[in-house]
Amino acid sequence: MIALLTNDDGIDAEGLAALYEVAAVLFDEVWVVAPAAQMSQIGHRVTTDVPIGYEERGVRRFAVSGTPADCTRIALARLMPVRPDWVLSGINHGGNLGRHDFAISGTVAAVREAAFAGIRGISLSHFLKRGLPLDWETAAKRVAPVIAGLLGEPLEQGHFWNINLPHPAPGDREPGVVRCGQERHSLQVHYVEETPGELSYAGDYHERPRVRGSDVDVCFGGDIAVTLASL
Repeated sequence: MIALLTNDDGIDAEGLAALYEVAAVLFDEVWVVAPAAQMSQIGHRVTTDVPIGYEERGVRRFAVSGTPADCTRIALARLMPVRPDWVLSGINHGGNLGRHDFAISGTVAAVREAAFAGIRGISLSHFLKRGLPLDWETAAKRVAPVIAGLLGEPLEQGHFWNINLPHPAPGDREPGVVRCGQERHSLQVHYVEETPGELSYAGDYHERPRVRGSDVDVCFGGDIAVTLASL
């Protein structure tokens, strides 16, 4: 099987490197086509009005001066000689939980673009708790069997998987894996005006409303949330 990897944190992001280590074991061939710079929270924006630059960064590895959705499009249309079997996006530095995140996320958009093309995909993110260090090696070990399991499952066209890793503290229990639905509550959006005429975002992601058993509740509770999404 052939995998295309991308993300929205940029080609040099640690989360992408962690995902590559997992994919290199699970797939026969792995390509990386990712943004040259960070493109977080950009949604499904695509570039059609200006040229998009790209640079080869190694074997089957390209940096693109576009969005995550651009990366998927360019990889499929120009850079890859054959269609991949899967597109994996991430591992994002931060959660992509609930319908609100889902619409905003560039990580998700890259996989959604693959679904439009009829290619199976998985978007992957890592919820972050304030003040806790992030261990990408451990994150890769936790997500590897989850990805391996999903690769063997049937997936209807137009559907894709969204995975969110929790951020347990040292000494916490090992996360389980929970299939769940997306949280429907919106984020709590607040702004403060410390300087007249300028608004700064002051929403608290960690205090977002949630219902029991949703992906937000599962991930915040310390387990890996696996959600089936569709176009």
